Amino acid sequence: MSFELHPQLAADSFVLGDFPLSRLLLMNDAQYPWTILVPRREGVREVYEMSEADQQQLLRESVCLSRVLMQAFRGDKLNIAALGNVVPQLHLHHIVRHAGDPAWPGPVWGQHPPKPYTDQERAERVSILQRGLAEHLRSVP
Repeated sequence: MSFELHPQLAADSFVLGDFPLSRLLLMNDAQYPWTILVPRREGVREVYEMSEADQQQLLRESVCLSRVLMQAFRGDKLNIAALGNVVPQLHLHHIVRHAGDPAWPGPVWGQHPPKPYTDQERAERVSILQRGLAEHLRSVP
């Protein structure tokens, strides 16, 4: 099975590891706890294009990730979206929202320029996520 991460996703994020189906990315925007699930299926643009087994696995991974994100970051709301208007490769954004965050209550897209992580901020966020997902994620070579 061939899989290549879209160049825009690779440029905008850090790889955290792999679920059984999806690669997990951390968006390089320190304003929000923002992760992206990318099913490792070449040429897939929409959920309905995947097998039923892959659809179910993607939902399991999304629910697992959602639970960890909300427990770790105690959000007021979790936004999950698959837009794909710029990046056609299927990917699901999972964004923890807090009342009073820079874009609240609107969507995060186009509201404020991304605020890249400092090395320390990124290390802290990665550590939190990897601890919470340790039994579900494997490292990417």
